[in-house]
Amino acid sequence: MTEAGQRTIVLTGASRGIGHATVKRFSAAGWRVLTCSRHPFDDRCPWPGGEENHIQIDLADPKKTIEAIEDIRTKLNGRLDALVNNAGISPKAEDGGRLNTLDTDLRTWGHVFHVNFFASVILARGLREELSAAGGAVVNVTSIAGSRVHPFAGAAYSTSKAALAALTREMAHDFGPYGVRVNAIAPGEVETSILSPGTDKIVERLPLRRLGQPSEVADVIYFLCSDAASYVTGTEIEVNAGQHV
Repeated sequence: MTEAGQRTIVLTGASRGIGHATVKRFSAAGWRVLTCSRHPFDDRCPWPGGEENHIQIDLADPKKTIEAIEDIRTKLNGRLDALVNNAGISPKAEDGGRLNTLDTDLRTWGHVFHVNFFASVILARGLREELSAAGGAVVNVTSIAGSRVHPFAGAAYSTSKAALAALTREMAHDFGPYGVRVNAIAPGEVETSILSPGTDKIVERLPLRRLGQPSEVADVIYFLCSDAASYVTGTEIEVNAGQHV
């Protein structure tokens, strides 16, 4: 149950990397964290709330995503302080290489866009009343790959993240009158368990000369969901050690 005055966040893609660090950041600040995943709740997850705060949802299926909104609503008290659209997939070729525009099949394009793009607007629209009631915030997690050809990120992933950045602008315009702020963060090379071989060559050229930590990205997400960012909407913050300059 939600404690009186406790803020609530709905987070997709919580099981690892940036998502996992975001769960820990918000939990440490006293927020109730509702996690969304296509997998059932794992008892090994260390955060408070457990299975009660988990929603099993297949973001690759628009119909199931829409249906899951009612499940999320039953866990809310008419208010939602933050929605963080962090889930994302980046399929690789059979040899682990990059899938470009010539060799990515149409089903893969559709799968990637449903998870990385369409799910974000479906969830935000479906939870608009709860977000509005709380004067809440939406944060879309885009990528450095959304603004340039990346050596590892595939074409479907990159274009879906570019589309998500544009969607952030459109949503900020449309949700603003309801008192809801919408922003994005664009992470660069972050140290997770799925780093591609050769990332060290990219890091050598970054102005800060190091990988980012998931916790550093989570801190920016937290800022955008907090009162400290109450006049910030429609922006995309680069979290990438200067990779974009």
